[in-house]
Amino acid sequence: MNKKIITAGLCVFFLVGPTVETARAKGKTETAGDILLIAIPTTAFGSTYYFHDPAARHQFYKSFFTNLGLTLATKFIVSKKRPDGSDNNSFPSGHTSVTFQGAVFIHKRYGWKIAIPAYLGASFVGFSRVYSDRHFIEDVVAGAALGAISSFYFTSPRHGASVAPVIGKGFWGLSLNKRW
Repeated sequence: MNKKIITAGLCVFFLVGPTVETARAKGKTETAGDILLIAIPTTAFGSTYYFHDPAARHQFYKSFFTNLGLTLATKFIVSKKRPDGSDNNSFPSGHTSVTFQGAVFIHKRYGWKIAIPAYLGASFVGFSRVYSDRHFIEDVVAGAALGAISSFYFTSPRHGASVAPVIGKGFWGLSLNKRW
């Protein structure tokens, strides 16, 4: 066999092989993020049934639909091109917005300990969106902030106390809330 053919074949293998594997990994990572996009808010909403908590359902509705409306409106207004160039819906990340809304809802209503898996999942969703070239990091951060703020605003703790960030004109701080 000709040495040039072998050399060319090896070059193609080492250049294209990792690219194909990276594309497969990106596809699997994006799919996992898509699954968590459904799983986290479904779990958050389902928790209101598990805990027999109809008041929380109303809080979830307000938080979820406010977050969704703000996210879609911001996407329309900003019209930022995605890293992969597929469209102009990059800012903010809707996947991250929805998953962090669900994670913060669970945290605020039922406590941080049961919210840990949801936070890990939501963080993975943010990673998956950047890794698969669907969003820039700032898109993911903005989406997470929108989701978190909507749940912090509309969700009250079921038992005990909660701490929430407070930001206003000329001030910022923490708010401590307790239900009796």
